[in-house]
Amino acid sequence: MASVTLCKSHVHCSRPKISTLGSGGHINYRKTHVGFQSILSQTTKWRNLSLEGAGAEQFMRIGGIKNLSSLQGNSRGGGGCGVVRCTAEGIERGLLMGGRSEQEGSGFMVAERFKVVALVACIMCLCNADRVVMSVAIVPLAAKHGWSSSFLGIVQSSFLWGYIFSSIIGGALVDRYGGKRVIAWGGALWSLATLLTPWAANHSTASLLAVRAFFGLAEGVALPSMNILLSRWFPSHERATAVGISMGGFHLGNVVGLVLTPLMMSSIGISGPFILFSSLGLLWLTTWAYRVTNDPQDSSTIRKSELRLIQAGKSDSPTPKGNLPPLGLLLSKLPTWAIIFANITNNWGYFVLLSWMPVYFKTVFGVNLKQAAWFSAVPWGTMAISGYFAGSVSDSLIKTGYSLTSVRKIMQSIGFIGPGVSLLCLNCAKTPEIAAVFITIALSLSAFSQAGFLLNMQDIAPQYAGFLHGISNSAGTLAAIISTIGTGFFVQWLGSFQAFLTLTACLYFVTAIFWNLYATGERVF
Repeated sequence: MASVTLCKSHVHCSRPKISTLGSGGHINYRKTHVGFQSILSQTTKWRNLSLEGAGAEQFMRIGGIKNLSSLQGNSRGGGGCGVVRCTAEGIERGLLMGGRSEQEGSGFMVAERFKVVALVACIMCLCNADRVVMSVAIVPLAAKHGWSSSFLGIVQSSFLWGYIFSSIIGGALVDRYGGKRVIAWGGALWSLATLLTPWAANHSTASLLAVRAFFGLAEGVALPSMNILLSRWFPSHERATAVGISMGGFHLGNVVGLVLTPLMMSSIGISGPFILFSSLGLLWLTTWAYRVTNDPQDSSTIRKSELRLIQAGKSDSPTPKGNLPPLGLLLSKLPTWAIIFANITNNWGYFVLLSWMPVYFKTVFGVNLKQAAWFSAVPWGTMAISGYFAGSVSDSLIKTGYSLTSVRKIMQSIGFIGPGVSLLCLNCAKTPEIAAVFITIALSLSAFSQAGFLLNMQDIAPQYAGFLHGISNSAGTLAAIISTIGTGFFVQWLGSFQAFLTLTACLYFVTAIFWNLYATGERVF
């Protein structure tokens, strides 16, 4: 047996506890005078551990201590304290702080995975801002070209015509090539389409519909790329928080688009916001190309301690790339259909609110375009906050011992039942302020779906998560097309939004029941 005494010179050195390395394998140490006390325990049996040669290397590896200059009990001046310089390795202090610098042993550095999720949040913000520009710009365009309410729905839905096809293709490409390259090409192409939109609108309606469809084709890869990238860069117990941050950027894109678009159109013209957001997309691309890798193992800037934390926190086993996804097998399981139906309902309600809220406030309450943009923007801002909150709560529940199945069902139930009730209450709103409150509640609670079905794809099918995301997103996109066009026809036919809001609320309730019956957090494929 060997006994170890750790003490630090050049400070008041009180004799720390001495423990024997025996069958229990315990090391107790105390760092005095600075108020830090820790106990490091090892369950592995150490037999005849020598503190020299290979034994010292083993001790340093197991104990997580490096830069160990002296561990023998040689005395200096009768003090009996060897000079020990050590730093803790492998300790990550949450998402924002990556621990101490390995090279210098002091000072905090931002975790590399936080830099990745910040860049993902930025492109998701631009992704949605580019969509929303048209929701605001369509009001003066309709006045200029004399478009009817039903044709407005067709123009709004043209984005989804390309989006529905690229979701499946994009998901398969992400599974094969990783998220970095796919979302980079997507960002470049949809920024180009954004730049061309005002020119197409002035040229002809056919050109406008074609450019919007191409825009949707490029944007269809964004969500599958985000999902796969975050699953590679984050341990399981941080994944919901990471998705919450990224989707927070996505929802803030609504705020940015709804607020800046009318301001820029009034000062520069209709082309102003399109030029701004396309330029920001190309600027983001220059940073993304050099700072992000598909997998943290390929990163040259990530620290070893952070890489170990990411790898240790992954519950899913490594999966091969390039295999053809078994479509028949995926569609034969009810948990897959639970995800598909959840995506259908989520997109149905989401795109109704996204595409029609400025028009809703203008036609129902008679507010002007700038006021309508503000009333529409506030709910999306709160949705960004609630999405992050939902992710944090979800991760906390998992850490405290709740099963993945229970957590996914709880989050998704809040994400559907809450918006359904809010939309029913919206039918009773008499002022734009009250209507904005109910819409805010609906969107804030719907953000809990991010910790439900959106993460559940990686739970049940980690090998085919991108492709499964594409399938469910395509079904959801088809629902979004129907709801976006259907809203226009309902409003033109019945003269109000009430009937369609009630239909959407009922869809939320039915899907919540189906989800709780058949969804699971266990791996199925």
